[in-house]
Amino acid sequence: MLKFAISDFARTHAPMKNDYLERILTARVYDVAVESPLEFASNLSARIHNRLLLKREDMQQVFSFKVRGAYNKMVKLSPAMLKRGVVTASAGNHGQGVALAAQRLHCRATIVMPVTTPHIKAQAVEARGATVVTHGDSYDEAYAYAQKFATQKRATFVHPYDDPDVIAGQGTIGMEILRQHTDAIYAIFAPVGGGGLISGIAAYVKRLYPEVKIIGVEPVDADSLYQSLRKGRRVKLAQTGLFADGVAVRQVGVEPFRLCRELVDEVVLVDTDAICAAIKDVFEDTRAILEPSGALSVAGAKVYAKRENIRDKNLIAIASGANMNFDRLRHISERAELGEQREAVMAVTIPEEPGSFKKFCAMLGTKSITEFNYRYADPKEAQVFVAVSVRNRSEAEKLIKSLERNGLHAEDLTDNELAKLHIRHLVGGHARDVKNELLYRFEFPDRPGSLVKFLDGMSHHWNISLFHYRNHGADYGRALVGIQVPPEEKIEFKAFLRQFDNHYWDESNNPAYKLFLG
Repeated sequence: MLKFAISDFARTHAPMKNDYLERILTARVYDVAVESPLEFASNLSARIHNRLLLKREDMQQVFSFKVRGAYNKMVKLSPAMLKRGVVTASAGNHGQGVALAAQRLHCRATIVMPVTTPHIKAQAVEARGATVVTHGDSYDEAYAYAQKFATQKRATFVHPYDDPDVIAGQGTIGMEILRQHTDAIYAIFAPVGGGGLISGIAAYVKRLYPEVKIIGVEPVDADSLYQSLRKGRRVKLAQTGLFADGVAVRQVGVEPFRLCRELVDEVVLVDTDAICAAIKDVFEDTRAILEPSGALSVAGAKVYAKRENIRDKNLIAIASGANMNFDRLRHISERAELGEQREAVMAVTIPEEPGSFKKFCAMLGTKSITEFNYRYADPKEAQVFVAVSVRNRSEAEKLIKSLERNGLHAEDLTDNELAKLHIRHLVGGHARDVKNELLYRFEFPDRPGSLVKFLDGMSHHWNISLFHYRNHGADYGRALVGIQVPPEEKIEFKAFLRQFDNHYWDESNNPAYKLFLG
């Protein structure tokens, strides 16, 4: 991980061009913004062995910090400029800030958004009376169009991050942090898109307390500041990932980069799984659901604390936004356990014979099985896709070694993107050598050990030819089971089912089964 030293300029408190201390102290933000709380994350703090505090910018009325910079810029416009209106480009949160500021200042606002912008953000902009224009697949395409549009309409372009007044507005967050937390601060973590937020915070905090580390956090697939600091010039990325859409900016701003080169200590990179885990962490501590870019700094703080092996330090992470599309929660929930390294994903080879499932599950012990996929494919060996809850990565490695010692080959797929994104949903297909297969769907109370108990009840002389189970966090576990039962034994099989203490349904004639699995 690259580190960038604080310049002698920052250490000696030399005056800066466009003195941001004065700009921030005189910023007009509280007409529309609140002083967001600095909230102690007790559960996460205990896990990372440091005191982590969340600066809850998700609690602004537009659920993001962006309203600070937008309003501070617009409130200084002349009446004539306000009359002609304002234009901006935004992936969502800045647009909401401009829309709210325009509503308060009684001026027209046009927000150009990429077509990839989450619907909840575009809807929120329109709800405040602004006009939304969608253009392009990325922020950069929307930005170029918005600038042309502003020129044509003789409107003022309100830049999302590359403007001293916008930077100063965001810098009021740093001012509040120092006022709210009077004890020593080891580091402040801020998400980075165009750089307005981190440069504003750094400009204030470093001027007063240069020993406080200012650490930026970027997704691995949108690392414009990281690349730029490493090369000593502004780097324009060919493309960016869109999961953390609030920071999906291909190039950091000119003025933010100037400040970041002087004042930012380091940039930490995190992946999608780490962001998902951070969203879950914040939810467990606050019951708030941050958007991916909003949880970015939390993910970075976790990575940094572990990497540097620091303990008992005061760390502050900016919870920058909570404009989350509800339908993204399914993906986040799936990936959060992987990001926290609490789920191990494996491919295990077991003998293709009756009773092998039960023996395999017994080897897993009391660990909670979160997924179990299997389809008959070979008369000698069965390939099982299995996911298991673990406490950490070390426990997963020990489990795999234990399976190997017991004669079962196990392939670790925890970091395999293909396996996590696609294969886990595609295990199956037609098994043409399977005869006399019946398909049943079972439902049983889902609690630790329930799947092993279920398989224990299934242990009979009939062969299991298909098995699918996934723990979705519901009260009931649901398993789909294919069982080979000769015609002359169907009466015995029916009697066996009646003794089974769970709900079940015969799906042998289900058209989905016949088309894809039978």
